[in-house]
Amino acid sequence: MIDTTRPLQPPTKQPLWGRRLLTMHAWSTYVFLYAPIVLLVVFSFTKDTFGVRWTGFTLDWYIKLFNDQRMMTATFNTLWVATISTILSTILGTLLALGMERYRFRGRDGLDALLYMPIVIPEIVMALALLAFFSFSFGIIQALTGVTLRMNIWTVIVSHVAFCISFVTVVVRASLKGFDVRLEEAAADLGADTRTIFWRITLPLILPGVIGGALLAFTLSLDDFIISFFTVGPGTNLLPIEVYGRVKRAITPSINAISTIMLAVSMLLVFLSQFMQRRADER
Repeated sequence: MIDTTRPLQPPTKQPLWGRRLLTMHAWSTYVFLYAPIVLLVVFSFTKDTFGVRWTGFTLDWYIKLFNDQRMMTATFNTLWVATISTILSTILGTLLALGMERYRFRGRDGLDALLYMPIVIPEIVMALALLAFFSFSFGIIQALTGVTLRMNIWTVIVSHVAFCISFVTVVVRASLKGFDVRLEEAAADLGADTRTIFWRITLPLILPGVIGGALLAFTLSLDDFIISFFTVGPGTNLLPIEVYGRVKRAITPSINAISTIMLAVSMLLVFLSQFMQRRADER
């Protein structure tokens, strides 16, 4: 039994050496995690040809990067894949989240567990599974119709949708947790049909969560390498794969420059995603 008559003792003050040790540990962790990123950004502005030492400030590597036709083509393809896969995964993920939160049906628990598989399993496992799926499907299509299909940019888009849809669904379901269904019921009592209720009531209220999920999906698709590497076909060049191919030969400040740009875009999208999710939570 707890003696409630005795006043609670204040917590013991941590020794000074303990606080200093925790502070040193925290700063060491930050340096270990972020020092390589800071060096990457700094060396994207160096005049050194190999980008490994500071010899002066220059923007020439960014200018050369934008004049590199192969790199710009890879960037355009990557943005195209990220945009299309984000649109599709956002639509499907939002509908799936609404179905999972609003309805109870047979197999719902199994679908809920299946939904988290792309999030928890190693990405290399999913990449191999998608490669096997496309190879098996293309083989069946060729046997039935005689049409030979090859990996291309659309197989990458389908793969990214399969990967990103779970993240969108999780974010949108979080925004639906505090949703007041009485607003929809009131709209229905006033004569609004199902379509009007969705577009005028449901979607505006969960829109911050939808936008947050879309930004997260775009970031994941933009930065993905493993799934893209396994599902891309010949003749299709994507930015992560192009960077990987050049890094195997030599690391130049141009690689640092494109990496810095990707880092800035990814950080911006993650910040916007967190901001929209915070707004959804506040509502």
